[in-house]
Parts: sequence; C-alpha cells; structure tokens
Amino acid sequence: MKPRIDFRFRDRGPLLEPPVAYARGSARTASATRSRGGALLAVLWLSAALSAIAFSLAQTVRGETERTATSVEGLRSYYLAAGAVERAIAYMQWGPFSLLPDGTSRYYTQGQPLIPLHFPTGEALVEIIPESAKVNINSARPQELAALLLSFGAEPPRAEEIAAAIANWRSPAVPGVPSAFDLFYSSLNPSFQARHASFEEIEELMLVKGMTADIFYGTWARDAQGRLRPRGGLIECVSIYGSYSGYDINTAHPAVLALTGLSPDVIAGVVARRRVAPFRRPEELSPFVAGAGPGAQGLRIGGGPIYTIRATARLRLPDGKLSDMRRTVAAVVALTTPKLDGAVYRVLRWYDRSTTTLEWSN
Repeated sequence: MKPRIDFRFRDRGPLLEPPVAYARGSARTASATRSRGGALLAVLWLSAALSAIAFSLAQTVRGETERTATSVEGLRSYYLAAGAVERAIAYMQWGPFSLLPDGTSRYYTQGQPLIPLHFPTGEALVEIIPESAKVNINSARPQELAALLLSFGAEPPRAEEIAAAIANWRSPAVPGVPSAFDLFYSSLNPSFQARHASFEEIEELMLVKGMTADIFYGTWARDAQGRLRPRGGLIECVSIYGSYSGYDINTAHPAVLALTGLSPDVIAGVVARRRVAPFRRPEELSPFVAGAGPGAQGLRIGGGPIYTIRATARLRLPDGKLSDMRRTVAAVVALTTPKLDGAVYRVLRWYDRSTTTLEWSN
C-alpha cells in the first residue's frame, strides 16, 4: 500500500505569515522614522525662527539702549551749556569789580571774545558776541547785503535777488501797486504778505524770496585738506540790534570786516591777532586800520549793551576724555544797570539749539 501524501501544508497560513509580518513591521518602522524626521525638522525650523526673533529683539534692545544713552547725554550736555550761559553772564557782571594787578579782569574783560569754563562733569566754551559786531538788517544797504551773501556761497544773481527782497520787505508798500515780490508771496501755498516794515526777528529773513537754510544758518564745507568744516551763515553777520556804524573788531565776522574796506590780507592779520589775544586798547588798532579807508575808522572794541552769548558744551567721559557729542545753546541778552529787584540783565531771546563754527579739539 502506497503511503498517503498530505498536501495541506500548501493551504496552511503559518508558513506564509513570517514574510507578511516582516513586511508590516518594515512599514511601521519606516513610518515611525519619517515621523521622527518630520518632528526633528519642525524643531529645527522652530529653533531657527526663535533664534531670529531673539536676535532681532536683542538688536532692538541694543539700539534702544544706545538711543536712550545718546538722548541722556544730549540732555546733560544741554543743561551744561545752559549753565555755562548763566555763568558767563555772571562773569560779565563781576568783571569790572575783580581786577588783576595787570589791569585785566579775573572773570571777563571788555572785548574778550571767548570764556572757557570748567565743570566737574564737562567743559564749555562760551562765545561773547556783541550785537555791535553785526550789521543792522534794518539799515544795511542792498550792496552790503549782497556782499555778505556772496561770502556765504550765494551765486551773484541770487545774492542780488535776496538783497532786493530784504530791502522790499522792510520798505513801506505802495498802495494799490504790489511789487514783484508781493505777487510771488501771494502765489505760494500757503500765501502770505511781506511785512513792509522793519524786521522784528532776524528769523524773518527765512521768508524772503531766494533765502535758503544753508545761506542763513550755514552748512558744512570741505577745507583744503578735504575735511568737513562748519561754515557759518548770514545769521553770523546781521542782527536787528546790529550797529549802524562801527563794529567790534574782536568778534566781527571777516565778511563784516570786509565791508569796512579792510583788504583780505589785513583781515587775515586781524583774525590771527585776536586769536592770540583780544584787542584791549584803541591804539592797538592803528597798525590794521591805517590807510584802510573811512569805514575802518569806525572799528571799535566792544560796545553796546546787547550780546549774543553762545555756549558749546561737551561732557567728560569716565576715562577723562571729552565726549564727541556737542550741544550748543545761545541767548541774546541785554545787560542793564542794577535795579532794586537785583535784575541786571534781560534775556531777549533764547535758542535751545544753535550753531557754531567754533573748532574745539581735545
């Protein structure tokens, strides 16, 4: 009898289950691997985003911190400059009553153009500029104004136009006959009318036709070595309190000295001389004004009770050096005789922000 062969193993599942189980396990492993990779990638992107946010926040905080420090330094410099103006006024009052053996004042001598002041927190340089060192804007002739404008960078046509506009502004209007300047001001938006009266504030010059901020306030220009230097503006030379005749030789701008007939060489000599020491006696002027024309005979030392007192302050850093930040304030002050209430001066105008051409090195 032949043995019976059982072919049921072909239908049995256990022989096929291991390969199927292995395939299912591989799929689950691959899926888990992909999930872990996606999570890792998400974490990396999130870390990068948080790092960018943290960097941006750090930069913002740093910028705000520096800005705050700069604002604080600027405010401290402002108060230092304002205090320097007040002290300079006191020095000018004490000057005649505190003389040294050589006849000079311990605090301030008439004609002294600069007062250096030392404070525990910084240094200040105070400029004492008599308004008599400036041209009176209400009486200056148009050709004088044009000459001043040319010295501050205005082109000849513009200088003549501005000088004519200034003359028109302070002259009475002709009823029913508007000038070309009146028509120009009426065409602007917003429009306005010329005063046709004396200037009451020197800043009114910014309204006249052709005037620009660079010409009036000054700008920066490069010197022969290519370095930027402050260049003054017309405001350095004109004033509503200016002199009608004669200018203070210690503080008058070179452009104003040129109006008196002094030659460029003589003007350079005057500027060099007063840098060393101010003119103190009238006889010291003789070598400079002799033969310079009738206008030069009006040059004088000091004069007038009204001054522009301008202080530039710099804070002292912890290492003892002076800060690069400078703050300049100015006041137009009328010195008066002592009164019962003790007031000996009157501030006519205060400038929280002013400009100076003063060069100051450490």
